[in-house]
Amino acid sequence: MKTKYIKITLFAFTLFTASCKDYLSVDHFFSDRQSEERIFNSRDYTEQWLANCYNQLLDYNLEIGHKNFTVSNYADDMYYNEGGNGADYRRFKFGEYDYNWYKQSWSQSYAGIRQASVMINAMAGSSTFTAQQIAQYKAEARFIRAYLYWLLLRKYGPVPIMPENGVDYDQSYGSLSYPRNTYDEVVDFISSEMVLAAKDLPMRQDNRNIARPTRGAALATRAKALLYLASPLANGNADMADFMDDKGRSLIPQQYSEEKWARAAAAAKDVIDLNIYRLYTAERKIKGTETYPVTIIPPYHPVHSDKSFPEGWANIDPFESYRALFNGDLYAAENPEMIFTRGENQTDQEHGVISLTRHQMPQMAGGWNCHGLTLKQCDAYDMADGKPFNREEILAKYGSKMFVQSNELEQFKPLKANVWKEFANREPRFYASVAFSGALWTMSSATNDPGNNTNKQVFYYRGESEGRVNGDRWLPTGIGMMKYVNPKDNATNGGTIYPKVEITIRYADILLMYAESLNELSASFDIPSWDGATKHIVSRDVNAISKAIGPVRIRAGVPDYEMPVYMDQKRLRNSIKHERQLELLGENQRYYDLRRWKDAPVKEAEQIYGYNTLITKQNAALFYSPVRVPLLQTAFSKKMYFWPIDWDELRENKRMTQAPGWQSFD
Repeated sequence: MKTKYIKITLFAFTLFTASCKDYLSVDHFFSDRQSEERIFNSRDYTEQWLANCYNQLLDYNLEIGHKNFTVSNYADDMYYNEGGNGADYRRFKFGEYDYNWYKQSWSQSYAGIRQASVMINAMAGSSTFTAQQIAQYKAEARFIRAYLYWLLLRKYGPVPIMPENGVDYDQSYGSLSYPRNTYDEVVDFISSEMVLAAKDLPMRQDNRNIARPTRGAALATRAKALLYLASPLANGNADMADFMDDKGRSLIPQQYSEEKWARAAAAAKDVIDLNIYRLYTAERKIKGTETYPVTIIPPYHPVHSDKSFPEGWANIDPFESYRALFNGDLYAAENPEMIFTRGENQTDQEHGVISLTRHQMPQMAGGWNCHGLTLKQCDAYDMADGKPFNREEILAKYGSKMFVQSNELEQFKPLKANVWKEFANREPRFYASVAFSGALWTMSSATNDPGNNTNKQVFYYRGESEGRVNGDRWLPTGIGMMKYVNPKDNATNGGTIYPKVEITIRYADILLMYAESLNELSASFDIPSWDGATKHIVSRDVNAISKAIGPVRIRAGVPDYEMPVYMDQKRLRNSIKHERQLELLGENQRYYDLRRWKDAPVKEAEQIYGYNTLITKQNAALFYSPVRVPLLQTAFSKKMYFWPIDWDELRENKRMTQAPGWQSFD
């Protein structure tokens, strides 16, 4: 057997050109030649090789961060304004996915897939490590490889699965071209690989290794892939009959299968049955400060108000329970809800969560004031009693007294004086997520003259410091975003922006996935557990569905759905979609949810509305008249379901076919 030689980066890693040819190139990536035997019999080299695998989960494969890297985090809920008064946003919303930096995730993912594949195959012959150590290394590499395929599937649809044992590098590239696999084949590969990884991954990681995958992370990714396979986009979708490989084989299943929903439900149940995750809750506070206010108790509810969590909210602070998940107050190791994270990797001002936060923050706190929410998202949050928001009812109720007065502050907590009463009495996730006009920014880490640089209300009227201006640093809808912002965050006057952990997968998502999958069943199915040790009997059991959804809503301080909602499949389906829109805001879910549900042609094509940012403080009431926002308009066409394959790849890989609606290389 001849020795294969490869190169390994010991200190730096560079991005590659956008072609799958890079996957097949031996000499393109690494700076020092080493034989496989030498690399994988050295602990240092092995760890460095694995670190390069992990690197491919960063940059353009981050889930949450700056729009240059995670542009799919924006759908009908969030927007960004930088880039020539929203010019970049308009390109994105009109489906120019082949524009400039949008296409880097393809080459980065296949580079990581190659890295991981080499490691999986080469580790078997190592004499340096114990069998258990080899199994763990291979499991981590297998997880990374399957996770990269998951990211590719979600964005590009069916993609080529590269040979398990590598390729013959002596052949010409033309003879090594690979076609797309079907959607089912890619999901089945991800599912089987995550099962193999799960067997050798630990149940938990310690603080030092918190960004490494666990068994739960592998099973949760498997569940997400199976949920997408069951969803309308990939389950009996005649609209995608023209998405074929080079031999004319349909890549999207044309026959609907209810059993796919059962498999997705069972996969989510596998995660639940690990019994190591739970929804995070913060204790109720009797005393508080502006930065961490006293718990605002939800309106009295006969079922939930007098019971402790998860049956009720008597012992928790719903606002803080949700806010602390994302703003850096909760360390990764303290978060029982977090299933997978990249830790604090690339959460800086260029890439990840801190970058997102900085773009949301007002300029007075050293932010850039250019990421916000649509009026659709703002209005989606329910009232404190769980009833839908209704603008007409609120206007009729308060009439000419729509602004909070100083003598009404106790009645309308947490609002401050001169705030529009549409923002009053909303559910706790609203206050943790929405930077409405007049919201309080505490910015309390400022140490230089804190009396003048903390606890400021920010209004978005024209003429105000954060209002409409020439340039990018203003919010075209007049609505900002508070999620991910720590109440202490301040980049000026001696303050700091606190580190934040990217939560890639969390337990609330798994619970909602489980409920969604069960809701789609009309029959009962016996599905083996992930390890074959038992069977899941899954059906549309409303008690099981309520047990999954109820705690998510109760943690948020809103009542569980009443039984008529659970009994009505269509009504519950819409309720679950609504719940995901609120609970998972800004977590790179909405964009893909709308596509897998096939709701994007309507939801993503609707006119974007906001408040009238041309209005000054002197005519403040007119500011809150909903208007169409010309700078943020959008459209949707069939091609926007999947991202295009770059022409360089199409030119090199003769068997690659383009996604429907996109131009093929000729």
